Amino acid sequence: MTAVPSSGAAVPGDPSTRPGRLGVGVVGAGRVGAVLGSALRAAGHAVVGASGVSEDSRERIATLLPGVPNLTIDEVVERAELVLLAVPDDSLAELVAGLAEVGAWQPGQLVVHTSGRYGADVLAPAQRAGAIPLAVHPAMTFTGTSLDLSRLEGCTFAVTAPAAVLPIGQALVVEVGAEPVVVDEAARGLYHAALAHGSNHLVVLVAQAAQALEAAGVDRPGRVLAPLLGAALDGATRSADAREGVGPGAIAALTGPVSRGDTGTVSTHLAALGDLAARTGATDVPATYTELARGATRRALASHRIDDVAARALLDVLDDTAQEHP
Repeated sequence: MTAVPSSGAAVPGDPSTRPGRLGVGVVGAGRVGAVLGSALRAAGHAVVGASGVSEDSRERIATLLPGVPNLTIDEVVERAELVLLAVPDDSLAELVAGLAEVGAWQPGQLVVHTSGRYGADVLAPAQRAGAIPLAVHPAMTFTGTSLDLSRLEGCTFAVTAPAAVLPIGQALVVEVGAEPVVVDEAARGLYHAALAHGSNHLVVLVAQAAQALEAAGVDRPGRVLAPLLGAALDGATRSADAREGVGPGAIAALTGPVSRGDTGTVSTHLAALGDLAARTGATDVPATYTELARGATRRALASHRIDDVAARALLDVLDDTAQEHP
């Protein structure tokens, strides 16, 4: 059985002298793998090898993991006490099963994947060989540079594992300065959908708003949006942590014309965005505005920001526009 990280008091001095230090192998030196490997190294673990095929991956190994050899996947797994699998979601199951078929997994070896979509069950082939399965997903976007290391501080990681080994995953997260949150195996799909909806679609929303501002003659739309969206995001996340507006459809931090029941302003917005779509072909912008305004209306009603009459008037305007511009 391999050593496991200690969750006890920190030992002063060189991190590598702490108890429970491991030989870490990174499979997939992409934006996530190389950064987490570097963070584990800073916590005192020894990175014994990393696999990277593309030029970008080789550069990340050289930059974030200097001195670490670039090995084949089989060689990384053979050398490591902790194998960090940072590969695309669609490749993970096949990779784990393939390594099991050739007898690569070792009893007592920690196998940690970083996929948000999967829990620990995807590591079952490794577990049957005696390995310890851990699903540890950082709720953060990565650039694949050293800038990410400071952003790990206070970042949340979803940890999913069999109950007996769950503390190991939690301890690893704490060691890189992050905060573990336990997510059940059955809830991983919903957990990941929530993150993708919030982060990926936020990027799309900002891009659409920037496009509309550019069409309105604003040269630097990002500069205009940054303080507004920053304040909105801060208010919304604070409200969520305070469990305000997370009841059945409520949204306490909502501001703007929908929250006021201002149907005339919403109609003006829809006309302006429809004109933008006609001039530029950006038909996704009014469609997105309409769908999100519908959601905002329902949540404003649930929060008692508007009454039934105002909500119906808003939804009628939105439905009429959708029929005119399907």
